[in-house]
Amino acid sequence: MNQDPDKDPAGVQLPAGVRGTVAGRCLPISCTIIACDEADRIGRCIDSVRDLVDDVVVVDSGSRDDTVAVAEAHGARVIFNAWPGYGPQKRFAEDAARHAWILSLDADEWLPRQTREEIAALFAQGEPALAGFRFRIPTVYPGRAQPRPFAGYHAHVRLYDRRRVRIPASLVHDAIDFDPVSMRMAKHPIHHESIRSLAHLVEKNITYFHLQAVEMRRAKLTTLPRLLVEPFAVFAKYYFLRRHVTGGLFGLRYAATIAYIRTYRLAVLAGFFHSRTEATRLRLEAGQSADGAQSSAQSRATE
Repeated sequence: MNQDPDKDPAGVQLPAGVRGTVAGRCLPISCTIIACDEADRIGRCIDSVRDLVDDVVVVDSGSRDDTVAVAEAHGARVIFNAWPGYGPQKRFAEDAARHAWILSLDADEWLPRQTREEIAALFAQGEPALAGFRFRIPTVYPGRAQPRPFAGYHAHVRLYDRRRVRIPASLVHDAIDFDPVSMRMAKHPIHHESIRSLAHLVEKNITYFHLQAVEMRRAKLTTLPRLLVEPFAVFAKYYFLRRHVTGGLFGLRYAATIAYIRTYRLAVLAGFFHSRTEATRLRLEAGQSADGAQSSAQSRATE
């Protein structure tokens, strides 16, 4: 669905100062997005930065839907690269960027109006002296425009100078380490609709866990005792400590689902589902996406 570039993805009119932020030009920033089968969400992501940054590059790993066509229709450059893992794919996107400053987003994320204004202000006097900026990234439930009250969040460096820091090359770990000396915490968040449904939450995390198991493995004997308590501990952590209790019935179901998939993760890392892990490894070596569901690195994380 096409969206008005003058409006916030939630339907809020953009202030005039956000467009043409530096002497009538967009900011010297490349927004990089890795994607696979994200046709229903990538347009919102691109629209939230299209009039802010000078360059939007989408690296697609073989979408079977209309992701490429949608991204191009919304003004992005699209490049194909067979799936090499999360870190390597994001580094490929960094190398394809036209500018040294990178705004790394996932296809299911978008910048609220206040965040766009903050980024514009950071570049109002030229490139910042700092190496990067870390953002709070709260989860937005499917079909909602805003995070739930008191939502928990991840915090990651998403705006950075690639001449000074880079995404790590790990298959599954793609977070830049935060350096409090050379980096700063941004005031406003990046919104993240990480799942389309609870079934989608299960599917994408299970796929990711088998990718994790390619790089790491835990002993069965040390994992078995933890399997007995993991469901209860994880449910309490997500429902109360991460405040999904404020999310109503969906929050309750979300916490219960996380408890199930985190327990499954332990079993996978202990080698209980070795055949599927081995199949994931073989697909990765063949340059194929893991079950075709590696949509984006932060997408498969759980908040």
